[in-house]
Amino acid sequence: MIRVISGIYKAKRLRNVSSPLVRPMPDKLKTALFNILRDDIRGRTVLDGFSGTGSIGIEALSRGAESVVFVENFGPAATVIRHNIAKCGAEPKSRLIFEEFNRAVIRLAKEKAAFDLIFLDPPYRLLEERNPLKVVKKREILRPGGLIVLRRHFKTKFEAKFFELVRSVTLGDDTLAFYE
Repeated sequence: MIRVISGIYKAKRLRNVSSPLVRPMPDKLKTALFNILRDDIRGRTVLDGFSGTGSIGIEALSRGAESVVFVENFGPAATVIRHNIAKCGAEPKSRLIFEEFNRAVIRLAKEKAAFDLIFLDPPYRLLEERNPLKVVKKREILRPGGLIVLRRHFKTKFEAKFFELVRSVTLGDDTLAFYE
């Protein structure tokens, strides 16, 4: 079961994707993430990359984010995200881009979009093949003073050459890395 932990959508149960390709964030990790971010959510524009179920973006909206752009290229997950956004009544503050992450970032850059907070939860193997932070840097979609949060497996070797690591938290098999 996936649920919204706090805010205006608190206790809403969200639909899950019935595929091993989608790893919803466990409540304990999601709670830790939002306890760290606290007041950095209210009024912010958020990009939820590799959205899966959309639970992170919806949690951000629930806690006062101004808007969230969800990026997902797996069809069943995009369908679930649409459902979960509608269930919470969050359509006016949400946008779903059904496209590969790099292409979506290029599109957003052409639209002159910029974000205060970018959350990335890519497939673990993708981090070994390419660096999703590279396109974020190249297309300049992170506002000055903005923050990127990257979820990865704690054993995955990853070097972010384009941003400064300011904090790292490991819970179980997951590491949340915070970059400025």
